[in-house]
Order: sequence, then structure tokens, then C-alpha cells
Amino acid sequence: MKIAVIGATGMVGTVMLKLLEERNFPVSQLIPVASEKSVGKELSFKGQAYKIVSLEDAVAARPDIAIFSAGGATSLEWAPKFAEAGTTVIDNSSAWRMDPSKKLVVPEINAAALTKQDKIIANPNCSTIQMVMALAPLHKKYKMKRVVVSTYQSVSGTGVKAVQQLENEIKGIKGEMAYPYPIHKNALPHCDVFEANGYTKEEMKLAREPQKILDDRTFSVTATAVRIPTAGGHSEAVNVEFLNDFDLSEVRRLLQSVPGITLQDNPDTNTYPMPMYAHDKDDVFVGRIRRDETQPNTLNMWIVSDNLRKGAATNAIQIAEYLVATGLV
Repeated sequence: MKIAVIGATGMVGTVMLKLLEERNFPVSQLIPVASEKSVGKELSFKGQAYKIVSLEDAVAARPDIAIFSAGGATSLEWAPKFAEAGTTVIDNSSAWRMDPSKKLVVPEINAAALTKQDKIIANPNCSTIQMVMALAPLHKKYKMKRVVVSTYQSVSGTGVKAVQQLENEIKGIKGEMAYPYPIHKNALPHCDVFEANGYTKEEMKLAREPQKILDDRTFSVTATAVRIPTAGGHSEAVNVEFLNDFDLSEVRRLLQSVPGITLQDNPDTNTYPMPMYAHDKDDVFVGRIRRDETQPNTLNMWIVSDNLRKGAATNAIQIAEYLVATGLV
């Protein structure tokens, strides 16, 4: 099994390599790809040194699977070239997510929709993944009508430059700015760029992607995305209005039964999800489950996940694992 990782030296790419090793993915040959300035340098995987190669060389090597985490422009240009060479691409950028001809996959929810013909598979947005993990079983049971989500997103979601900005500000060092304002001791209601409708791209991803993943346009999502000074882990306050009423104990049972969800919901012991609990873990953590007392059939909950793992790298590796397990590659 020849596996190419495009963006192997980036924040998500590094976690992907770690997970391929941790999860004992059947890699017979690793093909790490990074920017031109990194070509020829070496990285270590399973105790072995691998030379970083160019995208051209990676395509020529005809890997079985290519996992992309190198930005939308790179994916738009190079994913089709890998696909033409017979490689199955799993792309972590937003490039293909809303393309009607491409599947948008969270394995626990809709991996069964994949076929051998799917040569470019889109990995959803990090904030979307953790939210739909919790919403999918509840939607199946109670039918969602409307979702209102506010996110509290880590600087690691922006990348290395943003993590460095936060670290510099904590130490009182002047340095390069990833954001238009300081992030330390601050909160920026500004994730990604603003669109013509006044929402950011991140907010519109949260609005559009769940409908595609759940293959259902009968519910709507509205979002406000906020960047906060945490180093890792995204948090979300989610308010869901259902068509049918629910029982809170049944909601908890449903969520507990889902592989990949950990319930942390006991106010008596101050037990609720936090980024510090989610760090370096693959599960989505759900808590603060309570009825919205202002209108019928409406639920409030708090959802936290490590955005570099389940929000990005883990989800992509799980897709690859599914492809191998079902003989699709």
C-alpha cells in the first residue's frame, strides 16, 4: 500500500503521519510531499527515513492513496492529476467539499456511500465534523428543523503562524501576525474571510456541509464562528430545534451509543467537555445537554474535539482505513 501525504510537514500533515503510525495503517511505502523548499529533506516514519519529494514525483509514483492537507489551490490543481493516475485522493481542504460530483465523508455517518469510482473524496471542515457527529443520531431519531451554532475555535485551526502569534503575545514578543488583531486575552468573531452576505467562509461551511453529509436539505444551520486564544481544540455551543420532542435521558443514551463520541455531562461534578480533555484524542466530547426552555422540541449542548485529529487528520485516516477494509483501493 503506497501512501502519499501532501503537506507532510504542516500541522495537520504531521498529525497524519503520527496517526498512520499509531493506528498501524498498512503502509508499505510512504511518499511524503511538501513545498519546493523542503524537497530532498528527510522525515522519519516508523523509524525509517523518507525523502520529501515533489508533487510531480509523487504523481509519477502512482500511490494507492494520496492524503492532501496543503490548501485549496494545491488540491484543485493536483488532486485531478493523482486521480487520473489511478490514485484515490482524500482531500482535507475546502476545494471539493461542495462539488456535487464529490462525496463529503465522515466515516461514522456516510462512508457506505463511497464506491470505487470516487477518486477524489472530500474531508469536511473541522467544526462541521464534530458537530455532525453529535447531530447525526439525534436527527435520525427526532428530525432537525434548525441548528444555531456558535464556535470557539483554537488558533491551531489557522495554522503554524497563528500558534506562533499567540505564543509571541504570551511572551510579550513582537512578531508576525496571522490575525488583524492580537489574539492573546482576546476573541475574534472572524474565522476565515468575510463573504458578501456578512458571514465568514467558516460560518458558511457550517451552514452548508451538514446538509450534504446527512444528505438532507430539510433542516437549516446558522453559525457564528469565533477564534479564541486556545492552542488546540474547537468548542461549540449548539442549539437544535427538532420536529419531534425528545427525552433527555434518551438523548444521552443515543449519544453514548455512538462510536467516537464520549459523553461528559454531569453538572454535579463539574463534568463537561473542554479542549484540555480533547487534546490528542480522537473522540468528540459532548456535554451540557439541556432542554431550551424558551421554545418546544429544542436542545442545547456543548461539543468539543481536537481539531487537528478528528477535525482533520483522524477523519482522513479513517476514510483511508474504510477504503482498504472494503477493498475500494
